[in-house]
Formats: sequence, C-alpha cells, structure tokens
Amino acid sequence: MARYFDVHPDNPQPRTISQVADSIRSGALIAYPTDSCFALGSQLGSRDGIDRIRSIRQLDDRHHFTLVCQNFAQLGQFVQVDNDVFRAVKASTPGSYTFILPATREVPRKMLHPKKKTVGVRIPDHTVVQALLAELGEPLLSSTLLLPDEKEPLTQGWEIKERLDHVLDAVVDSGDCGTEPTTVIDFSSGEAEIIRRGAGDTSRFE
Repeated sequence: MARYFDVHPDNPQPRTISQVADSIRSGALIAYPTDSCFALGSQLGSRDGIDRIRSIRQLDDRHHFTLVCQNFAQLGQFVQVDNDVFRAVKASTPGSYTFILPATREVPRKMLHPKKKTVGVRIPDHTVVQALLAELGEPLLSSTLLLPDEKEPLTQGWEIKERLDHVLDAVVDSGDCGTEPTTVIDFSSGEAEIIRRGAGDTSRFE
C-alpha cells in the first residue's frame, strides 16, 4: 500500500519533504507532480526502480528515462553539452522540456538508450519538486506517469493512489498540476529534433 503525502504547493512542509526523500533513498518508487504532469520517480541508479517503471508502463529498453535535475550545474554532471546546445537548453530551463543528450559516465548504464548512449534530462519549474531535489541532493530517475493503452496521463493524486496502490510505495500530492507531458527535444546529433510536442513551446526549436 502506497503512503500518501499531502504537500502544500507553495510552501512544502520540510518534514514531509524529508520523509519523501528518505523513502526514495530506501528504494521507494513514488508518483509525484511536476510542472507538466505526474511522473514516476526513484533513486538514481536503482535497478529495481527502473524495472518497476518499465513494468508499470510496459516500456522496452529503447525508452529514454529522464534525470530530473535541480539546476543546470547538476544537469551538466550527467550529459555532454556543447556551447550551442548549452545556450538553447539554458534558455528553456526551468520549464516543461525534456532534452535528449549524450550521457556522461555518471549515468547508470541501465538507464541509457542501448544504441545511442543517450539519456533525457530536465529541470522542472515546480516548487515541490525543487524542494524534494534540494533535499535529495541528486537527480530523480523519472518517467511520465502514462499508463499503457491510455492517451492521457493521470493528473489526480487520489486517483493515482487508488489505481496504483499495489505497485507504488508513495504518492506525493500538491493539488493540480499540468495535464500535458513535457516537450521532448533530441539534441544528441547536435541539431534540435522535436520528438514529442507537449507542454513546452516548440517555436524556438523549429
């Protein structure tokens, strides 16, 4: 049964955030709100977390997992970014974008695209997630909470707990969040390629 954490959207309770972070460090798989929609998250490098996310979403090994980072300095530890890409990514963060980039050796191999050796990264514009990332001190291994054969992601914390109680360890709820997944931009070739049009404006990448 998943624990339910009710978090204030503008002033996240430090004790609650600490409890969520401790559960992640202990191997928990959580559902949490972002500035685009709910996501699944676990500790960076957790093989169990990756396997459980793949199982819930029925993903193959070509799926790009995302490292949800607190800031640009943290993001830079995990992906290779040249000057042109740096400027483009920097101008769009924090925000509802996921960028596909070549990974550094800091990224666990199991997270990487098997052929491209790339990974997704993003910096969310969301008070609760930022508080959680600050408490964790490292990125969250993440994937959009979009269930198989469903076109829309789940958007209500109570519904997520009701439907996924048996496969999650915790649900973090801070009220309404977005209903659209992030816009995904692939920069792995050095040029911007729009993979998914979502919550982030794509005009600067076209």
